[in-house]
Order: sequence, then structure tokens, then C-alpha cells
Amino acid sequence: MSTQLFDLTGKTALLTGSSSGLGFAMARGLAEAGASVILNGRNKEKLHLAVEELSEQGLDVRGAAFDVTDESAVEQNIKGMSLTGDPIDILVNCAGIIRRQPLEEFSLEDWQKVIEINLSGVFIVSKHVAKNMIQRESGKIINICSLMSEVGRNTTGAYAASKGGVKMLTKAMAVEWAEHNIQVNGIGPGYFLTELTQPLAEDEAFDSWLKNRTPANRWGKPDELIGTAVYLSSDASNFVNGQIIYVDGGILAAI
Repeated sequence: MSTQLFDLTGKTALLTGSSSGLGFAMARGLAEAGASVILNGRNKEKLHLAVEELSEQGLDVRGAAFDVTDESAVEQNIKGMSLTGDPIDILVNCAGIIRRQPLEEFSLEDWQKVIEINLSGVFIVSKHVAKNMIQRESGKIINICSLMSEVGRNTTGAYAASKGGVKMLTKAMAVEWAEHNIQVNGIGPGYFLTELTQPLAEDEAFDSWLKNRTPANRWGKPDELIGTAVYLSSDASNFVNGQIIYVDGGILAAI
């Protein structure tokens, strides 16, 4: 049956930055599709609660607390997963931050932090996961990009620069690793309603602007990323490589 193409049973997936928000929603979605899921975050307590919540739903999940910018910790954790018989079949790079300030007032420290987590973190984790994928001649990597991989907005210059970098890093990874049967693609979320964006939704002016700017005339729901994440993680996308799929309610299609 064609639905078997989307079955992730027997696959192990690691999602960075998945103890809350969009990463958490995608982690649940991959687990519901049959994958054994490893959630990641820096806050051990928050990560524990996320794992507990999904475990109580009968899903096969566990946690791995490490900072994606700490290459030593990343390497140690990835090696540990391989040694315990759980090499990563699917990697979803979700970890990211945003700092809002006009560029002329943006500190170098904040700039470097955004680039370090959003872009260098993707490189570091992917690099160490890909080594094992190359040996096994199989793997899926999904990088979480953004609308701002394509367009800019006031006060988000560092974030846009980092996500533009993730877009091109995704393409570079696809070109280098495709011969090893590794597919590397990106998901570019639009504006989704999460704990982090709730203050924006409560700002009447911003909420009105966003709905008018979005052809769907609403915020996205985190669960609406699950289908794309499962597709790019599954055999259904075996000849899809170096693509960014924007899940944005039509924003980038409109002027």
C-alpha cells in the first residue's frame, strides 16, 4: 500500500531543540509514525517533562541533553547512540533562537550567538550524524529553515542571515552526501502559534498584520508541520534532495 511509504517503524530519529514548540510537535508526529525518537534540549528538567509527556501517550521516546554548539558533547552523544545500537536514521535540526533589534544597534555578542546556534549548530550535529549515515549508505536530514531564508523583516537581521545560511548549507549537504543515499532537505515554517509567539498573537496590530499578509488568514498550528516532517523522513522522499518546503499558509506566494 502507498501509505507504507510513510511508515517510520524501525527508524531512529533525533530532533534537536525538541523539548517544546515546533520541535516537540514534530517529535510527536515522527513517533506516531513509528519512529523511535530522541528528544534534545539544553534544559534537563524541561527535556525530562517533554519525554514524560510523550511516553505517557505510549510513544517510544527518550531524551539526550546537550548543547548543539558544543562539538565535544555532540560527538560524545552521537557516538553513544551508535554504540548502543541506535544509529540515527533521521536527523531534524530544530534548535534555534532569535534576537530582535535594529542592525545598527545589534551587539556582536548577540550576532555571534544567533549564528552559532542557528547555523553552526546545524553544521556540527549534521557533521557527526552524517559520518555514520555515510558508512551505512542511508539517512535523512531535515534542517528547519524559515520564511526568512527567503525574505527579511525589520529587527531580525541576524536571524535572517542565519536562516539564509541554513538554506544554502542544506543544499551543500545534499550535493555532497546524495551519493551516499542521504537526502538532505529543509522545512521553512511560516508564523506558527506557539508559547514563544503567543505575545505576538496577543499584539492586536501584529496579529492583524500577519493575518492580512497570510493568504490563509490565520496562524499556523504546530501539528501542521508533522505531515511535511514525516514525508521528508520517509521512503516517500527518497529522490527528493536539496529542497526547502515552505509551510507558510501562502505568504511567499503573495505580494
